[in-house]
Amino acid sequence: MNEIILTNNSKVNDKYKSKFEIEFIEKSGYLNILFEARNMIYQGYRLLTHPMSSSLKPNQTKFRSIILQKNQNNLDTESILMIERAIESAEKFLKFKKTPDWDEKILDDFRTVDMSIIEGVLNRISFFIN
Repeated sequence: MNEIILTNNSKVNDKYKSKFEIEFIEKSGYLNILFEARNMIYQGYRLLTHPMSSSLKPNQTKFRSIILQKNQNNLDTESILMIERAIESAEKFLKFKKTPDWDEKILDDFRTVDMSIIEGVLNRISFFIN
């Protein structure tokens, strides 16, 4: 299996850990997930999902899940450019306004939104990665 789900979302981890390789970074923030995705890209992975998919801003939610694929070729320059732009954008949002300290009910809602985004992607691309 060449695909990996990078996430800080316990719901994504719990649902997909038996079906996919998961890099679960618990208690990590949105920006840290982007940094880890960048590290993985420089280690030979490429993005299968956009690192900032959804209308939720980095200063609204703490949860982010990204699907990457081991790239057998050289570094994927498109993925590098995309993740660098995402990091730059996230840093601007977080500089403008920090993510609130949401209560657990709202955090759970954000986990659910992030999981539904990944589910939608997995449903669309599953025939490519099986």
